[in-house]
Amino acid sequence: MSEVVRLYQYKSLLGSKRATSVEDLMAALEISRATVKRDIAKLRDQLRVPIRFDRDQGGYVIEEGQGHTDSELPGLWFNDREILALTTIQQLLSQLAPGLLGSKLKPLQGRLSQLMEKHGLAAEDVAQRIRLVHAGKRRVTPQFFEAVAAATIGRKKLRVAHFNRQTGDTVEREVSPQRLVHYRDNWYLDAWCHLRDDLRSFSVDALTDAHVLETSAKEIAAKRLDEMLSVSYGIFGGAPSAWAVLKFTPERARWVRGEQWHPMQESREEPDGSYVLSVPYSDDREILGDILRYGADVAVMEPKELRKKVQQAGLALVARYV
Repeated sequence: MSEVVRLYQYKSLLGSKRATSVEDLMAALEISRATVKRDIAKLRDQLRVPIRFDRDQGGYVIEEGQGHTDSELPGLWFNDREILALTTIQQLLSQLAPGLLGSKLKPLQGRLSQLMEKHGLAAEDVAQRIRLVHAGKRRVTPQFFEAVAAATIGRKKLRVAHFNRQTGDTVEREVSPQRLVHYRDNWYLDAWCHLRDDLRSFSVDALTDAHVLETSAKEIAAKRLDEMLSVSYGIFGGAPSAWAVLKFTPERARWVRGEQWHPMQESREEPDGSYVLSVPYSDDREILGDILRYGADVAVMEPKELRKKVQQAGLALVARYV
């Protein structure tokens, strides 16, 4: 049993009017007398749970009338690594676009600040010591994000107008939102599109209108969502149609070998120090862009179609500088 779970159980064990002896706590939690003493001290001194030893009853009780409620217990759930994650969340909330869920997030920010202070972390100091840098972050219209989030959590359909950057067209449609995805600093909505009668992923920043409908959303099993939208490379869904086999130079391999491009990726080291990475994809647009940003430090080995597209993009780039 983890310490977190064990500490939480003290609340139920000591919550009755009858005192609980050390022996009973040892038996219920399967721990030693020394561990009981340490746990009681932590609950009382660090987490401010009003525990006292009742000599008449021969056991521990939680004092009544001290204003202590279960709402104070979340402080238990954070170890040192989780506190670091907590401070990062605090920073993310503070750096969201102005107005984005603004008033709704303030109570959460306040609660996080209280938890941080309980563990000796001042929010102002953390803000100076943790810096989050965003690259390629696109602006989201606050009211559309709120509509998408409300429909996703509330399991309602959405009527949206979505701008397709590839074609330049805006199409109105009804969708059943399944989940919100934060990917590469931008928000996407995985949803069942009733116009196309299929699963689609929409850039939330590309929505030009969004309204929550009263009708319930169509439910799609999580397994099917993952099969359709999570198995291919990047944000594009669909079953993989090919595997990209990329060979990185020994110099670039020092960085890439530590990266995860895809959960199903395969890799191998070459005798000369180069690094070969293979990833599945269904749509080559995103992986093509990632390949091009490495320039001459990577070569596409397979498939031929992807290799040809990279070559054509390289020649077009050179032509612009002639």
